[in-house]
Amino acid sequence: MFLALKELKHGKLRFTMIGLIIILIAWLVFILSGLGNGLSTLSAATIKNWEAEHVVYENGAGATFSKSLLSQSLQSKIEAQPGVEEVAPFSQSVIAILPIDGVAEGEDKVDAALLGIEAGSFLHPEVIEGKAVDPKIKNGVVANITLKNTNGYEIGDSVAIDGSELNAEIIGFVKNETFNHLPSLFANMDFVREYKYSAPGSNNGVEDAINAFAILGKDVDAAQIEKEVDGVEVVTKSAAINGMPGYTAENGTIMMMLVFLIVISAFVIAVFFYVLTIQKTQQFGVMKAIGASNGFIAKAIVSQVFVLSFFSILLGIGLTYLTAMVFPEEMPFNLDPVLVIIYGIVLLVISVGSSLFSVRRISKIDPLTALGRVE
Repeated sequence: MFLALKELKHGKLRFTMIGLIIILIAWLVFILSGLGNGLSTLSAATIKNWEAEHVVYENGAGATFSKSLLSQSLQSKIEAQPGVEEVAPFSQSVIAILPIDGVAEGEDKVDAALLGIEAGSFLHPEVIEGKAVDPKIKNGVVANITLKNTNGYEIGDSVAIDGSELNAEIIGFVKNETFNHLPSLFANMDFVREYKYSAPGSNNGVEDAINAFAILGKDVDAAQIEKEVDGVEVVTKSAAINGMPGYTAENGTIMMMLVFLIVISAFVIAVFFYVLTIQKTQQFGVMKAIGASNGFIAKAIVSQVFVLSFFSILLGIGLTYLTAMVFPEEMPFNLDPVLVIIYGIVLLVISVGSSLFSVRRISKIDPLTALGRVE
């Protein structure tokens, strides 16, 4: 370590340039990670926030809410199955809301996801301002806070639902609740049914139509439920999240970019240190001639790479958090500390691993040949 630190101090400019490359690579990796996590969160934050372990769809829906149509009367049958602790119905629809009497600022119409739940069910998110969904307030909705921060809506505002004669009243706000990249509006199930199935035959004759059931219970037997309850399929919560439109494709694209970036980073860092090693062939030859072992020199190189990479990655993390502070609020950027640690370790391992090519080169250095080059 002493030798590694002395050389880092001696070659400030050279190692600063290499460190800058590692900082930029780490910065880009963490930015992409935050954007990917932000997009996936925006797509399915509401479902991710559920405490449910399983979701029940109509058979053949392919874990897609919009393709599923069930009767709420099935709830009692599902609740009677072994391992099921609690069942909550869920329904969804994409709507556009517009202010009444010019209440909101900015654009008149705002796309949103109207989500039907039962008041008091475990699907209801924590309210940070105002009231929760209340069956006594039939048209009361609890909105994601972005409708307040971005569009200027306040508690008590009335909004019209475009394409219908229904009006809704905002009675509360929640945080980090989005569905299909849209802000969530939680409402009574009857209110959602009135909007979705107002046209004759739109519910295909299904009584008390909903889209799905969420199941609470760690010992749920999905196969048993499918056997006992006709016309349903039971999937895990993760499968329900992956079934959200565009979720898998978005995550796959970001992950592919990250993988390619990390692979390219490995080659770039390896080449930098390999070239440095070649430039110091004579010095290593002299060290071996006076008795330094391959192991001693290898430890010095690996220690040098570790110190340089470690602090460069830390600076990259710091730059990422500073960058996140200046991003606009509407940008889907979400830095997960766990992912930051994981990618940081991956980059550190790649950097140290790339130094092994240099170590292999050192082991083949002939002291006499190296000394001859000095002459």
